[in-house]
Amino acid sequence: MEEKKLKELLNSLTWEEKIGQLVQLSGDFFHADELAVGPQKKLGIDQKIVDQVGSVLNVTGADKTKEIQERYLKKSRHKIPLLFMADIIYGYRTIFPIPLGLGATWNPELIELAYQQTAEESKAAGAHVTFAPMVDLVRDARWGRCLESTGEDPVLNSAFARAMVTGLQKDLLNGGGIAACVKHFAAYGAAEGGREYNTVDMSERRLRQDYLPSYKAAVDAGCQLVMTSFNTYDGMPVTGSKFLLEDILRKEWGFDGVIISDYAAIQELIAHGVAVNDREAAKLAIEATTDIDMKTPCYAKELEPLIEAGEISADLVDRSVYRVLKLKNDLGLFEDPYRGASSEKEKQVFLTEEKRRLAKKVSSESMVLLQNKHDVLPLKPNKEKVLLVGPYGDNQELIGLWAVHGKREDVVTIKKGFEHYLDLEHLLYTQGCDMLEDYTFLGEFGATKDQIEQIGLNDQTKEQELTNALELAKQVDTIVFALGEHTMQSGEAGSRTEITLPRIQQEFLQKLAKLNKKTILVVISGRPLVLTKEVEQVDAIIQAWFPGTEGGNALADIVFGQTNPTGRLSMSFPYSVGQLPIYYSEFKTGRPLTSTTHKGRFVSKYLDSPNDPLFSFGYGLSYSQVDYSGLTLSSNKMEETLEVSVKVKNKSERMTVETVQLYVQDVTGSVVRPVKELKAFKKVELAAGEEKEVVFTVKREDLKFYTKEMVFKEEAGKFIIFVGANVKETQERSFELV
Repeated sequence: MEEKKLKELLNSLTWEEKIGQLVQLSGDFFHADELAVGPQKKLGIDQKIVDQVGSVLNVTGADKTKEIQERYLKKSRHKIPLLFMADIIYGYRTIFPIPLGLGATWNPELIELAYQQTAEESKAAGAHVTFAPMVDLVRDARWGRCLESTGEDPVLNSAFARAMVTGLQKDLLNGGGIAACVKHFAAYGAAEGGREYNTVDMSERRLRQDYLPSYKAAVDAGCQLVMTSFNTYDGMPVTGSKFLLEDILRKEWGFDGVIISDYAAIQELIAHGVAVNDREAAKLAIEATTDIDMKTPCYAKELEPLIEAGEISADLVDRSVYRVLKLKNDLGLFEDPYRGASSEKEKQVFLTEEKRRLAKKVSSESMVLLQNKHDVLPLKPNKEKVLLVGPYGDNQELIGLWAVHGKREDVVTIKKGFEHYLDLEHLLYTQGCDMLEDYTFLGEFGATKDQIEQIGLNDQTKEQELTNALELAKQVDTIVFALGEHTMQSGEAGSRTEITLPRIQQEFLQKLAKLNKKTILVVISGRPLVLTKEVEQVDAIIQAWFPGTEGGNALADIVFGQTNPTGRLSMSFPYSVGQLPIYYSEFKTGRPLTSTTHKGRFVSKYLDSPNDPLFSFGYGLSYSQVDYSGLTLSSNKMEETLEVSVKVKNKSERMTVETVQLYVQDVTGSVVRPVKELKAFKKVELAAGEEKEVVFTVKREDLKFYTKEMVFKEEAGKFIIFVGANVKETQERSFELV
């Protein structure tokens, strides 16, 4: 539809029809029978409002979406189609690793391809919009939603934000892909104490320097929607923040797409204490240019009275309605309200062999080898007896909390993966221990007391499993522990103060580790865990995250040497939970640990813990040794650009991929600057014994920051370049910016 026609359509709508476009309801409002009455009563709206709404939340499946769309359009005076939006975070039916694992690939090009595949499946299932990517920068592993983030660094997060948006929206305006909705704007990952839905309080400089870049990258990549975050910033909940939504997002960045609230966030302005009632909440949100009200009655019941009373401008509402109509038009919904949704297409594109191969590759690249004492890994197939134990050993719960549309029965277990390499004589298995000692917390997620009692092992089975594990362990050469968090312990509303392995698993590991066998720990989790004890107890550790549909195969390929691990951490692993938040790019302090002026306790340090994390940002091992040498700069003075080169040599007899990382320190600035900042990275393939020169170009643009006057620019002076395999192991050279 041409722009002129679209504006004519807007002008032909009644206020009731216009406001309906700004309301989103969930699928239970669209039942064809009296079952829909309950949700209406609970929300305080009637069928008249339901018949006008513009979008539907979390309904997918070609047949279901087509049925709802068809029924809706029959009632629609202007035949304006519904938008179907859903939580499709890291896969639809083919599930990739959780985004924190995707971040560990350091491979945005690969992830762009993965998100193209996700969009293809989602489109066939009738989804028009996905609430992804989530690009919140996170530095506190207590926060459950770090599962959905790609990590702690703005440069790396921005690279993935661009890749995910580009992948999801490939060929969008010609009928391909689905619309991306970047979230949660803004700074949601900095919730105090790592506690879900909590306050965010930081300087504008910190906000702009660290937290905004990844959202900006998504906007620059063309994302169609932005979702507001639950938190406050500078005393104002974001959904009602004109500073963040209008001043920065709309005016500074030029975003003219749709802004949608997170679930019930407009009405929650009342609970925050900045609105007295639904009417004030609606006024705050629409004035901040929040376009769509997700799952509250605020817009549906209060916008028209606000217009009639002259409390808000009619033009303000019209602009929001036009943005929603334009999105529908850009997606081609007026021509094809089903947008190619098809049950036949679902059968063709869901979980194909090609997608499984891609999922396996992504999963392999996401896994991080954290420890490998005495080179116990890789194992040789059928050369030694292996005992696989732990609650994740033969468990299909490898896709994590936010794989809403994935199916557990599609998942390849770790045991199944191992069976490709070991015959029955060489692979022994028993669960060994329960996932948790106590499942009562699942009641908070809707489980009944009776259901909770059925979960897990009874006391007799626990004892038998432990006995079996101890007996089998005596017969083998190597024990592989598949341990980790319960799915429900991470993700949204999964904030925790203890981020260790569950106690029952720790005790189990300790008992078997005493047998002095070779030991390998595979960690399944949605966040960095504190693994300080485990580092001392086992020989090797693989951080596997929630690895997705092909997780078992990907892990087996690494354990048995088919794949050389290449994953690198995108988030620091704390030595102790008391260090949190912890991140590599901390500000310099007047009394650093390395101070030569102050001695003993009078420097910035803990008395009972190291300052450094257990495993640093950028860290990860492989089965190869790569040496760095010959770091050189094209000049010791920089005007516009500077070339940085380093030689990397694979000193092993097998091919590897090295992630070469470049960091910068601004030695003196008008405000305090970080000790290091990631500026560039390259993945380099090295054949056995091969040496390559890796060249980076550093630009003036890379050295900009928010100065004392809050101007984004570079300042002349001394800089240090660091290049290496991770943030700690680097070579360095300095230059002057003139």
